[in-house]
Amino acid sequence: MPDWPDQPWILEINAWTWLTGLSARFGRRITLDSVPKLIWDHLARTSADGVWLMGVWRRSSLARSISLGNASIVAECRALLPDFSSEDLSGSPYAIGDYLVDPHLGGPSGLAEARRQLASRGLCLLLDFVPNHVAPDHPWTREHPEYFVRGSGDVQQRDADAFFRSGENVIARGRDPYFAPWPDTAQLNAFDAGLRAAAVDTVHAIAEQSDGVRCDMAMLLINRVFSQTWSGRLGVVPPTEYWRELIAQVREVHPRYLFVAEAYWDLEWELLQQGFDYCYDKRLYDRLVEGNAERIREHLAAPVDYQRRLIRFLENHDEPRATTVFPPSRNRAAVVALMTLPGAKLLQEGQFTGARIRLSVHLGRSPVESPDDELQTFYQDLVDIVRAAELPRGVWELCQQRAWSDNQSGHNLISWCWQVSGRKYVVVVNLSDCRSQVQIIPPWNDLVGRGWRLRNLLPAQDYGRRNGDEMLAAGLHVDLDAQSFHFLELVPLEA
Repeated sequence: MPDWPDQPWILEINAWTWLTGLSARFGRRITLDSVPKLIWDHLARTSADGVWLMGVWRRSSLARSISLGNASIVAECRALLPDFSSEDLSGSPYAIGDYLVDPHLGGPSGLAEARRQLASRGLCLLLDFVPNHVAPDHPWTREHPEYFVRGSGDVQQRDADAFFRSGENVIARGRDPYFAPWPDTAQLNAFDAGLRAAAVDTVHAIAEQSDGVRCDMAMLLINRVFSQTWSGRLGVVPPTEYWRELIAQVREVHPRYLFVAEAYWDLEWELLQQGFDYCYDKRLYDRLVEGNAERIREHLAAPVDYQRRLIRFLENHDEPRATTVFPPSRNRAAVVALMTLPGAKLLQEGQFTGARIRLSVHLGRSPVESPDDELQTFYQDLVDIVRAAELPRGVWELCQQRAWSDNQSGHNLISWCWQVSGRKYVVVVNLSDCRSQVQIIPPWNDLVGRGWRLRNLLPAQDYGRRNGDEMLAAGLHVDLDAQSFHFLELVPLEA
């Protein structure tokens, strides 16, 4: 099996809707073990390092029934699919009935074949682990009620939205402290020693079938967060952190296994210290949406070793599609920023082709959308250029910028540079609605004493000769249209 590279690019695919769409396209039922080879070849051509097959575990029949009885979920699905029927509602992939590959998707043998197909093309496989909750009919609710946060019968009668009855036990519904309980879930007790051991066994089993795991809402399991969320319903706080225990034990058997944390609330550094390889960088996403260059620059001023362990994105199944958040030209500038910054990258199926519909996770079928061929070409050209430049191997720095007293538009620009085996690149991004100018001071002292040719890589354009001494002294003058970018290479000229 292939190993994950440093700062990988990962493509998220909703396994259920993807297979439904392929079945419709090819006129036959397609499961993970019968995906046409040309589809696997297409995934390899995206230049991704790995695929996150989101939602492969067995869906809960009870959770699906709860979703079908939820008027807001059904209304959302009908709005997305005018011809919606109950068969289209697959149930949430985050209300897991059991950690076995769903038979509808091809079962364990289907996943094994998918992994073989990916590995033969140099792609790793990422799967889900949902540590905070399971479906209300998960076997543990019957066999190990002690694994759950529980309440009394009186509590269940007073607050049926937050608790449900399972046999003789009253179990809390899963939640995050800032939102209402999720009605199709049962809340696990992260402080229970038996549950922790069972979670380790579960991830061991997942690791036998994949190369990494994306841990849903990982920050909820930090001891103090969990204690605050469920104050008064727990036993003694364990002396060790949930993630430190779990990751260390899994890595004893699978030392190269990748752990990715979905993380919010500025808890990324803490989770990285507990053993995760990468954490979501939601703050960068929010600041790119906001478009304030100074705030983006503040975020990017963090140590580069930390930034390399963040996983950066413009969309995923929890966020709106990038094409609905960013206007077309600004979308391209944001994509260039994403792909040329340090850190891992998370891209979503349909992002390359400009998909606009954010699908409900409860749906098993996706509306057909016409691809944006121009955007797809842009994405592919960009990733090919970044791959050829080998940026993850290089040294990254924010660039110093100098504006003028009578022209402050330079504050709309953000710039950084890479040096890779002697090759030099400068990226400048303007997410604002104003044409802007600035002087960029490259950090390379070896510019002096020679001339340099300035080339824009996307689109390809030659900006002519620059004097290295002048660039270091006065800076590289940049005049950039609104919602645009430069991706520049400095090519040394013969002395």
